[in-house]
Parts: sequence; structure tokens; C-alpha cells
Amino acid sequence: MRALLITSVGVTCAAALTLPLATPAASAPAPHSASALPPSTSPASPGAGPPSAQAEATTREALAPDTPDTPETAESKPRKAESAEPAGSTQSLPLAPLDAPSDRVAGAAAAQGLPQRDARPFSLVGVVWDDAEAELHGTVQVRTRATGTTRWSDWQDVETHNAEHAADLGSAEREGRTVRGATAPLWVGDSDGVEVRVRPEARDSQDRAATPVPLPEGMRLELVDPGEGPGEGPGEDPGEASAPEPARGAPAGRAAAVPAGFADTPPTAAALPEVLTAEIAAASAVNAELAELGATVIPALTQAETLESVELAPGAKPYIGPRPGIVTRKGWGADEKLREKNFAYTKTVKAAFVHHSATGNNYTCKQAPSVLRSIYRYHVKSSGWRDFGYNFAVDKCGNIYEGRAGGVTKAVLGAHTLGFNTNTMGIAVLGSYASTNPPAAAVTAVSKLTAWKLGLFGRNPKGKITLVSGGSNKYKAGVKVKMNVISGHRDGFATECPGARLYKKLGKARTSSAKLQGR
Repeated sequence: MRALLITSVGVTCAAALTLPLATPAASAPAPHSASALPPSTSPASPGAGPPSAQAEATTREALAPDTPDTPETAESKPRKAESAEPAGSTQSLPLAPLDAPSDRVAGAAAAQGLPQRDARPFSLVGVVWDDAEAELHGTVQVRTRATGTTRWSDWQDVETHNAEHAADLGSAEREGRTVRGATAPLWVGDSDGVEVRVRPEARDSQDRAATPVPLPEGMRLELVDPGEGPGEGPGEDPGEASAPEPARGAPAGRAAAVPAGFADTPPTAAALPEVLTAEIAAASAVNAELAELGATVIPALTQAETLESVELAPGAKPYIGPRPGIVTRKGWGADEKLREKNFAYTKTVKAAFVHHSATGNNYTCKQAPSVLRSIYRYHVKSSGWRDFGYNFAVDKCGNIYEGRAGGVTKAVLGAHTLGFNTNTMGIAVLGSYASTNPPAAAVTAVSKLTAWKLGLFGRNPKGKITLVSGGSNKYKAGVKVKMNVISGHRDGFATECPGARLYKKLGKARTSSAKLQGR
């Protein structure tokens, strides 16, 4: 069993389960010190999720495999204004054989899918199936219709090999939940029509006696609506939504940093204090030493300011890069009621694994929060994970986002690199980079993020580290593997991730990261 600490709730709240934004940080639960090197992960430390008084039913959305038109659930209906959480939804549609029995080639597995059909608005698609251990040997393609139009897209390929982005075998997250097999999610933009086809691999032409590989059982098409995010109103195009506001409560004399690609939002003169749910407050409280409770952005610091904010061991040389600006979960509109209420930690952070999200490159940077909310919902509701899988995400403009909840300075256990989630962090660059070069801004953001976060744990971005495999298709469980401190997903698992073009940029990221640390 891997080293895993799951803390209990540390937020005291009234029965109404709300906390005002204006509450001083001192009244919030004291999180692990951001200045520790590395941060403590003591079970006694506060900073876990919302109280267990929240009914478990509110964190689950039942799939409806028996009904093609999944009815609206309570979760997909608008919430009360005071909840301050988005109201996304997931439509789950069972796939059916596309070929009549008389049309099939003898011995061949039937293709499955759905013919063109209308749907409630959605922006992201994926296919899931019942057995998380079953692989989909074949191809998945979708076409979508832009909302309110008659325009259908071309057929788009969906990445079928996604099991390597998951919790480790034998972990509490993997064994204690109903985890499903899943393709990678694909961002398609605002759509209200869909068509999908799943075709099994062709039988080996050299071996006529070979048994066709059947498609997984219980396949369903997941259509994800990300819901409204910060600054978005009903019916507003996420691509035109206003950006997260700068973090409030930044140190005096220095404006809160707003990540590149986001425009400043003027303050409202008579704005009332925002009321936070207990779930949002808990996810924010673990970053309380970095930004005010309920902040949408953790401000950037200079290197001098960063070094002042951490406690170094006597005589230790401060190899820590300047802290970059980070959009918080509140900033990208994470619905904190979706995730497991407790946070999971490992002992330290030895390495960073870089991924691409494989969701396609057809998004704008202002849409990135919507993409994140969609992936988050797909990970939790469709795939059965406890939370967003990656610790951080980076968009094509170089904006950095807090991923899995638990605190950006802490050793949060993720579900990003099967076999190597313990004592590592996962960074997903939003997009697909097998044949497309990653933007320079995204690679630079990876360098900045790793220079700071790895520096908090005393790691050299240009160095090597030994990790113990938890079991993958490349390394058996228990095998000790020497890897780069900044590695690509394919270094720990036989996969195309993070895409050949992004993988080639990791050498530059290592050099730049080390330079930012002062090495």
C-alpha cells in the first residue's frame, strides 16, 4: 500500500455551511505552512474537505444507461445563488450496434455508436465502459453540431488509451470507488447534436483463426456541459467570458499578479462580501498563507519575495524559483461538491510528470476554465475518480491552474501517471501535442511552475531521482526506476503522452527551470 495520508475536515462552520469572504485569514483553519521545506503532511494537520454532514448523494450523479435521453438530475438544475458553484451536467447515452446482424462479417465484432441526434448543450465528449481494466482496442470518432446551427463538424478522433492517467492499482482511490474505463475527453465547444462510432480493431489478416477482440461492455457516450464559470452568465459564450479577478489580499504595495492572457477586471465599488460554501472555503483554506480566503488567483512573487516566504534549513542554499501566478480552483470555477470531501497526500514531491490533456487544441485561452471544468466533471462523474486527476494544468497562453484540491504547496496525491503517482506531481498542458508544437508560453509556464514547486522540496530540475513503480505496463510493481526529475508521462508508462512534440521540449523546460532556481 502506498504512502497515503487522508486528512479530515478542519473547517468549522454553521449549519448553513457558508463562510463570508470577508472573514480574516486568522479565523480560517491553519493549513500546512507554505514555508516548510518540504510541507508537513501530518494526519493532525487541518485542511481537508467539507464536513461529512454533506450527504454523499450530493457528490454522485447517477448514470442512466437504460434511458437514451438522460433526465435532468438535481445536480444539473440551477443552484441557489448563495452556493457560488456552477451548475454543469452530464448526459450519459448507451451505445448500440451500428450494423444489422446480416451486415456483419462472420466472426467480426460489431461496431457500436449512435446515429446523428439532438442533445442538450454540451462542450466535451468521451466514451466510458463498465470495467476499468478492460481496454478499448479500436477507434472512436465523433461528429458534433454547433449549438443553434445546422453545421456539423468533420469526424474527430478520440484518444482511446487513457487508462494510464489513473490512480495506482491497490490505492484507496482505485479500490474504494466505482472506477470505469474511459477514453480521453475531447473538447468540441458549444454543441447540441452528436454522432459517434466505435469500431473494433480489424482481425489479423495473417491469422484467420484469431478471435476478434470484442469492444468493452457497457459503453456509454458522455456529453459534458461545464456549467457557468466566474464572470459567465446564463447562455453566455465561455469564449467571451470575463477572466478571473486578481487575488484579493495580496501583500501591500504589490498588485496581485494576473496570468498572461487574462485581462484585469475592474473592482466593483459597492461589491458585497461573497458567501462561500463550506466546500469552496475548505479548498481555498489550504492556500490561505498564499492568498485570501476565496481568492481566484494566487499572486506571483519575485524570487526575493519567494525566498522570504519560505523557511530554509540552516546553511541551505535557496534553489527555489519565483512563485508564478496560479489561478485557483475558485478562479476556474471548480464545483467543489463533485470531489471527495477529504484531501489525499503523499510524503514528498520527488518528480514532476508532464502530460498533454489530449482534449484537442480547438479552444481559446478564455475557454480554458470551461475546459478544466469539463475535464474535472469527466474525471469524477464519468470515470469515477475522487477529483481532477492532475495537480496542475497549463493552457496554451501559459496560464497556470491549480488542479487537484489540497494546496498548491503540498504533496497532494494525484491520479495522473499510473504506477508513479506517489511522491510526484502531474502537470497537464491543455491540448494535443503528438503532431502539433506546444506554444512557447506553455513550455515556459511548465519551467516556472517546476522551478518553484520542485524547489520547495529541494529538487534539481536537471537532476535524476529514483522512484518505485506501483505497477505499469512498462515497470512491474516494486521496481526501482531512475528518472529525470522532470519527466514525460511516457517515461513511466508505454504511452504517446505527452505527445512527441511536447516531449521534445522537456529538455528545454529542465534547463530553464534550473536556471530560474539559480542553478
